Parts: sequence; structure tokens; C-alpha cells
Amino acid sequence: MRTPVLAANWKMHKTVAEATAFTTAFLPLVAGVDDAEIVIAPPFTALAAVAGACRGGNVAVAAQNVHWEPQGAFTGEVSLAMLQDAGASRVIVGHSERRHLFGEGDAAVNRKTRAVLAAGLTPIVCIGETLAEREAGETEAVLDRQLDGGLAGLAADAIGSIVVAYEPVWAIGTGRTATPEQAQEAHAHVRRRLAALAGQTAADRCRLLYGGSVKPANAADLSARPDVDGALVGGASLDPHSFAAIVNSCREER
Repeated sequence: MRTPVLAANWKMHKTVAEATAFTTAFLPLVAGVDDAEIVIAPPFTALAAVAGACRGGNVAVAAQNVHWEPQGAFTGEVSLAMLQDAGASRVIVGHSERRHLFGEGDAAVNRKTRAVLAAGLTPIVCIGETLAEREAGETEAVLDRQLDGGLAGLAADAIGSIVVAYEPVWAIGTGRTATPEQAQEAHAHVRRRLAALAGQTAADRCRLLYGGSVKPANAADLSARPDVDGALVGGASLDPHSFAAIVNSCREER
């Protein structure tokens, strides 16, 4: 059985003081959780503070983005060595906001994913279709293109070790959520595509997360689906009690 992953993506929220206050309140709420991976992705400025507070516990820290080069003249970018130094062990790659607001394509996602793996960290690779693409019946074609491009050149073992987050763009921050049936349908398709790329063993190992207006009220129904292995949570992860409720409801459904 795949160990579920519950990841909080804070996006551009929380100062260091606010992040520290969240962590202080959150850790006791999940102290007994040992059957799921809990991950927090704070902004870069709060990475070290959150990682320090979580050190030795059951909560890991992820970065929200990274550059694939180890160093250089890339103003405003952050390297893997910097993230590791700050305490990150996971990296979100290819989030829809990076793709649609900042022009990142599948080739960039691939370079970042390969760099994260080479550094020994775990990438959380995001994929998902827009509302126009879904209404045009292009969901599966979009997911195939993003998987094929983002994971190009990776060995089967590498594909089995990554985390893939399916985030329908039309459901992110909109209050709209894919139904559990829609989420399962998309996740099952993703797993079939991973099997075609890397074999069934790797596809069965890969954890697939759902992201898109996940809340305490819908998290359990979503995570109960056989191909949904957890959640990448946005707005509902900004409150420690809300995110703890999601963590506990998801793991209880496994």
C-alpha cells in the first residue's frame, strides 16, 4: 500500500513569525501521525525557520520552486544546494501558477525534476488541465503531454519514486472541486500513462495527489478513491487546525 502524502502549499503567504506560529500550533495536532507523510511548503524566506521547528519530527519541508542550475547569474532564483541548506527535502515542480503566470513549460519542468532527483530530493510534479481544455474534452491529452514532457528521460525507478500532483487548474483557489469520481478518473488515467512510460511496478509505486480547493469537508471522500494517495492543499493549509483536520481525515480513509 502506498503511504499517503498530505502537503501544504502556502504559496506567497506567511512571514517568518507567522510561519513559526503556525508550526508551533500545528505540530502537536499531528504528533501521533506515523502512517502518512506530512509536508509543508512555506515561502523561501520561512524555509529555514519551519525546517528547524520540524527537525526530528514527522513533518517534512518542501520548497515551492527551484532552478535547475547549481549556481550562476540567475537573479531571483534559488538553487538546490540553497534549499538543502535551509532544510528542504522535497520540491514542488511545475505548479500551474508557475506554468500559467510565469511561462514555465514542460521542458523546464523536466530540467527541474531531473535536477531535484539528482540532488537526492523528492520532486512533487504538478500537472492539470484548464477549464477550457476540460470542456473541449482534452483533459487526457493535456495530462499525457505534461507527463511525457515533464518526465522525459527518467528511468523507471526514478518515476516510481516521485510524487505527482493532479491539480485541475479550474479548481485551484476557485472553490470548485473535482468530484471524487472526476479525481479518480484523472488519477487512474495518470497511473495508466505512468505504466506506459515506466512499467506497472513504477506506476504502482508513484504517489498521486489531488490538489484543487481541498478542504476538511471533502478531503476524506477524495482520499478514499483507490488512485488518490493524498492531497496538495492550498488555502485550507494556511490554518493549522484546518490542515490537521485534512491530514487526519485523509489517513483515516486509507
